[in-house]
Amino acid sequence: MKPSSVRPATVPAPFVIDSCTVEEPPGEGALVLRMSGTLDADAVQAWSDALRGHLERADRAGLRPVLDMAHVQLGGAAVLRTLSETARTRTGRPELIVVRARPGVREAVHLARLDGVRLYATLDEALRELARAVPGTDELPAWRSQLTDPLRPSYEDLHQEVRALRARVRTAPVIGMAQGALMVRYGLPDPGSAFRVLREASQRFNVPLRVLASAVMVARPPDGEVWFPGRRPLPAPQPRILARGGRDPRYRRRMIDAVLRAALTVGRAPAGYVRCVDPAVNALTLEAHHGCAETFLDHLVRGGGADVDTDTAVRRAGRAVGVPDVATEPLLPDDFRRALLTSGVRALHTVPVVSPAGPCTGVITVHWPEAGHRLSAARTEDLALLAADASDWLSWYHRTVLLDALEHLHTALTGAAPAVRHPRPRPRPRATPQPT
Repeated sequence: MKPSSVRPATVPAPFVIDSCTVEEPPGEGALVLRMSGTLDADAVQAWSDALRGHLERADRAGLRPVLDMAHVQLGGAAVLRTLSETARTRTGRPELIVVRARPGVREAVHLARLDGVRLYATLDEALRELARAVPGTDELPAWRSQLTDPLRPSYEDLHQEVRALRARVRTAPVIGMAQGALMVRYGLPDPGSAFRVLREASQRFNVPLRVLASAVMVARPPDGEVWFPGRRPLPAPQPRILARGGRDPRYRRRMIDAVLRAALTVGRAPAGYVRCVDPAVNALTLEAHHGCAETFLDHLVRGGGADVDTDTAVRRAGRAVGVPDVATEPLLPDDFRRALLTSGVRALHTVPVVSPAGPCTGVITVHWPEAGHRLSAARTEDLALLAADASDWLSWYHRTVLLDALEHLHTALTGAAPAVRHPRPRPRPRATPQPT
């Protein structure tokens, strides 16, 4: 009889539901329930009970619940069973809105034909739909394929899911290192406690968790009650090319999206993207994109295996690079050239985002499908001014919003009561036998 090898059991991530009320248009009046962790057969009942409590509070407050399931691991059957039971008990009440569910969950909902559950690819799409408030509308969410069954996830959905998973694999070590640093500095009992503090600061200041974790690693450690003493508030920079249009500069994603839209307008380009340097790993990270093929985006997220591409070369040199013909440019690595040509890109222009202190903090790239495309001198200058605007804003953001988030995190951890550690019971001394 052969001895059986027993693998150590994997400890699932704890399942957590965080609630946040949307108070700005277009989704004011919505209650977003952000879920994270591993949802398996053991956790499904606890999740069902917690979800029921959140939904009851939303109904009493007159809010529309939105379930954000982007960070839910596993659980296709468990999610389906809970959604089915919850939808059945909510007959006559507003539908359950589910956003950013993984393809396996969407496939399960499709096969079950659940009534009272609506799926959306992004939170913005769901909030815009709620803002329309058109009763009985038969409009389909944008992610639903119009070529096949409209409820089934498309191949594009699956490509996006794989790309998102690869991006998480690249950022998970940074978040893990930040958790470890917080545990050592503040005596936190476990990684889960550190993650909850990071997530709370990320949500409060609307800073991406990856960006906040990277800042924890590269900022000098605090040595007092205040992490950054003597810091003064800085006014937001006044852009020259980047039109703010009432946009709040504290919202990183909106500002980077605005940078990309302005670059596409200046370059009259149908596609492009923005990558920023993650200082914790000293590498470019994809932040925003438009019109790019999924195969090329996957190449950017994977790194492509090439040591040098146009983005890396521009970052190192600190000056713009234009490639009027991708097919004949001798300086392009072969794998990068193939990724561009396969996705229909024949010309490109990349400009660096150079910080006032000197280092390059990102790149802006625009693509064209026609070979021989060159920017005029005026448009080249406008694109350089746009990069300077992006640099000024990014520098202000790092010295203001990001440091505010770090300061809040430090205050929350130093002001909290220290974890109670129960000492181990000492063994009782043996009784000494008395002489008779």
